[in-house]
Amino acid sequence: MSHTGETTANNETAYHVIRADELRPTSGRTVKFEGEPYRAGISFFHVNAGPGEGPGLHRHPYPETWIVRSGRARFRAGNAEVEATPGDVLVVEAGTPHGFRNPGPERLELVCIHAAERMVQENLET
Repeated sequence: MSHTGETTANNETAYHVIRADELRPTSGRTVKFEGEPYRAGISFFHVNAGPGEGPGLHRHPYPETWIVRSGRARFRAGNAEVEATPGDVLVVEAGTPHGFRNPGPERLELVCIHAAERMVQENLET
């Protein structure tokens, strides 16, 4: 169960704790968090993708930042393609078509940070 922390003198919540069991992964093993209910200012996907998996080309009206935690990712942003490994951070600007795939052979774990309280995505490929 979520834990809402202390309230300030203005009767606003000071912090929130969202427990791991509340952030259940999808069938594709990805966790989605949207920050709007918590006034977080960001949203994110915590991705755990198998070889060959990843989203097709899409775009957002805000920047997106990726942090590769383990495995390898092949990112596409505009006309560029780049491979990233653990510890690499990539940023794509608002409106830029982008996507990624796990080239394998191991699983890919990464965090996709959306600079918005609620995610907005236009899919450009199916």
